[in-house]
Amino acid sequence: MTMFNVRAEGGAIGDGQTLDSPAIQSAIDACSARGGGTVYLPSGQYLTGSLFLRNNISLHLDSGAVILGSENPDDYPIIHSRWEGKHQDTYAPLITGQNLNNVSVVGRGTIDGRGAKWWQVKKDGTLKHPRPRLISFSDCTNVLIEGITAINSPSWTINPVHCQNVNIRGITIINPADSPNTDGINPDSCRLVRISDCYVSVGDDCITIKSGTEHEHPDRYAPCRDITITNCTLERGHGGVVIGSEMSGGVKNVVISNCVFIGTDRGIRIKSRRGRGGSIEDIRVSNLIMDGVLCPFTMNLYYHIGERGNTRVSDKNPRSVDDTTPRLRRIHFSHITAREVKHAAGFLYGLAEMPLEDISFTDVSISISDEADSGYPEMADDIPSMSQAGFFIRNARHLRLEHVEVTGQRGPMFDIDDSTEVEIIPPA
Repeated sequence: MTMFNVRAEGGAIGDGQTLDSPAIQSAIDACSARGGGTVYLPSGQYLTGSLFLRNNISLHLDSGAVILGSENPDDYPIIHSRWEGKHQDTYAPLITGQNLNNVSVVGRGTIDGRGAKWWQVKKDGTLKHPRPRLISFSDCTNVLIEGITAINSPSWTINPVHCQNVNIRGITIINPADSPNTDGINPDSCRLVRISDCYVSVGDDCITIKSGTEHEHPDRYAPCRDITITNCTLERGHGGVVIGSEMSGGVKNVVISNCVFIGTDRGIRIKSRRGRGGSIEDIRVSNLIMDGVLCPFTMNLYYHIGERGNTRVSDKNPRSVDDTTPRLRRIHFSHITAREVKHAAGFLYGLAEMPLEDISFTDVSISISDEADSGYPEMADDIPSMSQAGFFIRNARHLRLEHVEVTGQRGPMFDIDDSTEVEIIPPA
């Protein structure tokens, strides 16, 4: 096995003060020139800017090895990549690569993005380009991210884009609760993605499945499909597992199972709006525990972030259906327990012209907290504030609620309107 030690062969110092990215990049390039292998980081603190992997390279961080992201924007080249649904100029991720085969970031070390300065300039509105992500690969095949701890990402933490055969397992991601847009794991227009055995606690959504927006060039449209998420613990964050709102390429064939959600704003969250287009379909969610979640289940086709006050987005009357109309169908939930729920048991709001279709909840038990402030279960114009509510459902077709139990709610267990083919089978 070819192994390049970044200290012995690359000349890295590892003192946390010297910029080691040139030395580490030299080791990566030298390893690549030998046909690939492992670039090994022994214990130490390695201050770096962007690192670009090559084909057949495994970046291995040993226990005690810490990559420290540079706070100097000049250490992150400007690249053209997809960010928030469209291709644009961005700062390069801390660890990245494009059009590669067989790349990995593994080990028991830590990658610290030191995002505090990036978060502040984001809040100040003085950034010229979107912030660097921590790890992002684009148009790559056979990607493995395993074992590492990722903290303080400047923006999204793990973001494969247009990749195939991606394994993300056994990693820990921790970003402060107030850090902006520091999502945990965001596969975007990828195929064959397996996320397992991870702990994620971040300042935005924990795991989000995306596929671009209407602002992306059509030749870059591709679905995010064939995804499994299992054995994960997701804490805090705006959503536990989220689909959208960037879904213009479509999302299909997703299984979410055997996970624990703790204190996330929403549990399973699906969001889009008119103008996005795309379909979210064939989603299976089972064997979850949720604790202290504001709203366990949301499907919102009036998502208004970036379009607040736009009547095309907010109009609750039916509009014409075309290629820009989003569609949600064949989405099924089973064997789920949620305790200490705050705002509502569920919030499902389809479009008047395109109802949510073929939705089911089976063997679901929800207990509402008796000490809950009022708030909004989703981000949409003209929706009511809620506290201790049951299921709020509008514009659904072929909806099945079987053995669904809600306790502690104020008002009806199921507030359903403008929906057809609704079947409710109470617990025995």
